Amino acid sequence: MTGTLYGVGLGPGDPELMTVKAARLISEASVIAYHCARHGRSIARSVAEPYLREGQIEEKLVYPVTTETTDHPGGYEGAIADFYELSAKRLAEHLDAGRDVVLLCEGDPFFYGSYMYMHERLAGRFDAVVVPGVTSVSAAASVIGRPLVQRDEVLTVLPGTLPAPELARRLADTEAAAVLKLGRTFSSVREAFAEAGKLDDAVFVERATWGQQRIEPLASVDPASVPYFSLALLPSPAYASRVAPPSPAPVPASGGEVVVVGLGPAGPEWLTPEAAAELSAAEHIVGYGPYVARVPQKAGQQRHASGNRVEADRAREALSLAAAGSRVAVVSSGDPGVFAMASAVLEQVAAGHGTGVRVRIVPGVTAAQAAASRVGAPLGHDYCVLSLSDRLKPWEVIEKRLEAAGAADLVLALYNPASRTRTTQLADAREVLLRHRAASTPVVVARDVGGPEEDIRITTLGELDPSTVDMRCLLIVGSSRTRAENGIVWTPRSY
Repeated sequence: MTGTLYGVGLGPGDPELMTVKAARLISEASVIAYHCARHGRSIARSVAEPYLREGQIEEKLVYPVTTETTDHPGGYEGAIADFYELSAKRLAEHLDAGRDVVLLCEGDPFFYGSYMYMHERLAGRFDAVVVPGVTSVSAAASVIGRPLVQRDEVLTVLPGTLPAPELARRLADTEAAAVLKLGRTFSSVREAFAEAGKLDDAVFVERATWGQQRIEPLASVDPASVPYFSLALLPSPAYASRVAPPSPAPVPASGGEVVVVGLGPAGPEWLTPEAAAELSAAEHIVGYGPYVARVPQKAGQQRHASGNRVEADRAREALSLAAAGSRVAVVSSGDPGVFAMASAVLEQVAAGHGTGVRVRIVPGVTAAQAAASRVGAPLGHDYCVLSLSDRLKPWEVIEKRLEAAGAADLVLALYNPASRTRTTQLADAREVLLRHRAASTPVVVARDVGGPEEDIRITTLGELDPSTVDMRCLLIVGSSRTRAENGIVWTPRSY
């Protein structure tokens, strides 16, 4: 009989926060293993010490390198990989001999825990049981007395080793956050909080639940004093808004405005200089999450990302921010005036929101223009832009417009042709157009234009397969005059 490997989470540091199961397994095990640096001291062992007993075998797994350099031919990664392999072999010898091994791990074994590297090497050969522990994130929330998240808020857990711009982007896109692995990364982490506009709300927690724990506003911490066992916490904003002293009512200020900006169909190469300048000047960026993520980070700029079906809520939020004197950019892909946020913002203005706020529209390259450019000039003559989504208008209206555009012999640019829940509209539209167009009419199916999954196909109206089309596609259906030869599609300018 072989032994069992136990990955035992010890919690954040206070021995009394260890689970009953963890304490029992530690006291019963034949072998206690733990990691440590070359100085030989182990925090994990010190936490578990009250539950150790005489006669247990202790396996001290000493890291060959922590922050210093190494002459290993594989560098740091090579030295660590060799160390894990050697450690796994040492533990396997005990398991093969029938001895149960408890590998101690601060916090939770599967939450940035050192145990996981032994698990991946040994779990396939031996029985492996993981005992969860209280994480440092939960401990930090408890010692500052603030909830992490509530209701529909999103908590994001991030390593401080991420590049500051990426860290700032992710912080700006979430309500609550915990950033671990500080120490030498602290300065860049604090910079990221500042860029995301959330530095003043963040709390620094060192050694939560230990006797020497430290709690300070993140903005006031000396970077030279920050150890590895610390984290930055951005707790529930909803809770803070209810318990914090009320802020003075915002005073309406002149100069507040909403600028609705078109980002173009894909990356920064599609962004106009005017749009880039407006994004840089804005104090707040408001929009659908994936579009907000495309906006470059700027220090102090706050980002307000939301879902795809809350256009009215987004517009009201932007107008409210602007009414308090802020400069707000609302972002859309493509052009904001084409099935996008410009109309949504102006509708809310008409409904009485954002009184006195100036609204401007900054155009962008449309998806239809981008798709057309990939194949030639299919929009070279009169054309119609039509959305096949029946979420905001009934299908009967769409069908009537398809009939009219088909009878008028207009080229059509079809937006929103299909989705997971709309699977029949494109096939129905195809049948309507076939009543007015030949089956040989050229059709361009453009997917993710300018993006990493760009795919451009030229087919015909008769051969178009609706099952190959999804929400990321735009279709261009030619007129009776549109030609397709050698991969080039164009519509002559004259009849």
